[in-house]
Amino acid sequence: MVQRRSLLAAPMALAAPAYAQPSWPQQQIRLIVPFGPGGAIDTLSRTMAARFAEFANGQNLVIENRAGAGGTIGGAYAAQQRPDGSTLMMADVGANAIGRLLYPALAYDPVTAFTPIIHLVNLPGCLIAHPDVPQQTMAEIIAAARARPDGFTFSSAGTGNGSHLFMELFLKRAGIRMVHVPYRSGAEMVTALIRGDAQYGFPTVSSALAMIREGRAKAVAISLPGGTPVLPGVPAVDTVLPGFNVAVWHGIVAPFGMERSMVERINEIFGKIAALPEVRERIAAGQAGRVVGGTPEDFAAHIRREFETWAPIIREGNIRAE
Repeated sequence: MVQRRSLLAAPMALAAPAYAQPSWPQQQIRLIVPFGPGGAIDTLSRTMAARFAEFANGQNLVIENRAGAGGTIGGAYAAQQRPDGSTLMMADVGANAIGRLLYPALAYDPVTAFTPIIHLVNLPGCLIAHPDVPQQTMAEIIAAARARPDGFTFSSAGTGNGSHLFMELFLKRAGIRMVHVPYRSGAEMVTALIRGDAQYGFPTVSSALAMIREGRAKAVAISLPGGTPVLPGVPAVDTVLPGFNVAVWHGIVAPFGMERSMVERINEIFGKIAALPEVRERIAAGQAGRVVGGTPEDFAAHIRREFETWAPIIREGNIRAE
């Protein structure tokens, strides 16, 4: 098991083990993706991998999917690898921030087991409604739910999933309640809403976009301030609930203990890939995503803020994924 130390408390404290390789990369690199093929995080990873060799001494970036338990199976595996640059991980909130809150028996600490390298993207969520539900604006939904506590249902892609937590935060900020109906995937949750098994949901824009454009779901609000060009005219949640600003986020991390010069080199490479116009356009058009970038310390601070945002929601709601 790797040494554990909080980079969130002291993001500049990057160890320098004996097996540092300043000329990285000298070998093929694995990128652990803690979810299965075909989802948003896998799509992003393959977009990055397609251009990796151009900036990395001709070395390939090989995607290795290790799915399960909300990303924590892949997280546990990646945390135990050597911090020599041969294994990286595409970070996710469960695997790299709140996993132990959702899975108390988790064998690693998501907050301390990794070296943050670069925050790549934010993917906005979208509050959606079944087309036949009369209340289809935020104000109407909030007013109706206050009048009928527990009279409405929402679907999610699983207990503790982002689609669950986004809705729980919305409900808390609005001072209302709804009945949670969890499913096993984003596709299942959107399908359930379309069937009328639930009235509302809060998936990512990318997972709901086709249904919205086909008129089978109504886009109510976007989770990030400013909305998204992919759904013009759909307001942001913060226009009604000030300060609401959440997204599904992904970035690159390594097992804890990576040498600083290697961290900076990897940050530089992924920053260059993410800055390519065609990559930014693919992320924006295909996933409604916003490229972020920045330093390792920026990413460490972001992970800390995410933990601080979601920890009270999880604890107060007694949310457990097991």
